[in-house]
Amino acid sequence: MTSNGIPILLKGIQVYTEENMIENGYVRINGQKIIEIGSIDQLTSEDECEVIELPARFKAIPGFIDVHIHGVNGADTMDATKEALDTMTAALPKEGTTSFLATTITQEGKQIERALINAGQYIEGQQSPGKAEILGLHLEGPFVNAKRAGAQPIQHIIDPDLALFKEWQELTKGNIKLVTLAPERPGGLEMIRFLKKEGIIASIGHTDATFEEVNEAIEAGANHVTHLFNQMRGLHHREPGVVGAVFLHDELIAEIIVDGVHVHPEMVKLAYKQKRSEGLILITDSMRAKCLKNGKYDLGGQEVTVKDGKAVLDDGTLAGSILKLGHAVKNTLSYTGCSLVDAIQMASVNPAKQLNIYDRKGSIAVGKDADIVIIDDNMEVYMTICRGLAAFRKEETK
Repeated sequence: MTSNGIPILLKGIQVYTEENMIENGYVRINGQKIIEIGSIDQLTSEDECEVIELPARFKAIPGFIDVHIHGVNGADTMDATKEALDTMTAALPKEGTTSFLATTITQEGKQIERALINAGQYIEGQQSPGKAEILGLHLEGPFVNAKRAGAQPIQHIIDPDLALFKEWQELTKGNIKLVTLAPERPGGLEMIRFLKKEGIIASIGHTDATFEEVNEAIEAGANHVTHLFNQMRGLHHREPGVVGAVFLHDELIAEIIVDGVHVHPEMVKLAYKQKRSEGLILITDSMRAKCLKNGKYDLGGQEVTVKDGKAVLDDGTLAGSILKLGHAVKNTLSYTGCSLVDAIQMASVNPAKQLNIYDRKGSIAVGKDADIVIIDDNMEVYMTICRGLAAFRKEETK
């Protein structure tokens, strides 16, 4: 599905722009960019365009940005192959994801290095429109707290090591954009200060930090939290913990996995009530089994059993998810009663702003990348356009 270099005209749909919703709208795309948006009665010409007319009840919304995803459809960032990243970039548009951070996991150093080098090379020279774009890397571990390891292999966890991180960042050609670390571990605050200076997101995660330690991390420059509630010190009336700090500090933007498994729907509602749409980012934290059948799979060298929507290690520990980001949006609407505009804020706007790329992604606006998701009246992804090319279109059912 390509436009053969011809401008694309999406017409007759509700268009969710940065400012408002256009009821009977159109979007004109040329090359990889959005060049015109408006109401049908303002449309002057359809000449020399590939016209895609859609039902009036369908909605055009900005492409989703997943800042925390390990794998999908049998592939994982840690496979350290071009083929694995090809699989991920081809599969993700089906759930409305148009760009993402390829996410690593705690592992033996050489394995992490291989994954980082591979992803760095891919980002620099092997991407193309019509697939989800890898915006950079999310280094999840090994600089975490073994007490809150979750599915991070405990034997490879180390304290934050700035010299090692600098080596790794060089290997990726500067493409590590987000680092999950435990700020209470030796070297944690020093690393956060360095990340802040370099414009890299410092995320508090897999951590046993106290409320005070989180405050110190914020002061050092941390402004992000990895999968709220999961693998962190919880809320207690005598020790507010990481969760209490998230609820009280607007500086912290928190990821949340809204699959109904990782976080109880009522806790999603509570988080939304505290943080509002400006303070949360929807993520999947999905592993390679997403889009595949129940069975045994690998995550960070560990066997994971996937059954009935849950991915667990042998001891029952949750091991990532098989959540699709489009479903996370749908679940969030259902659990919190938020508006679609609020859901767009959490799935598209906030991640783009955190990554400092809102000038080109995260909303439907003239001059931005043509990363657009068309959703039907059941809030299901009908079509996804990645940088001006149709990457997915739902087959019509007879």
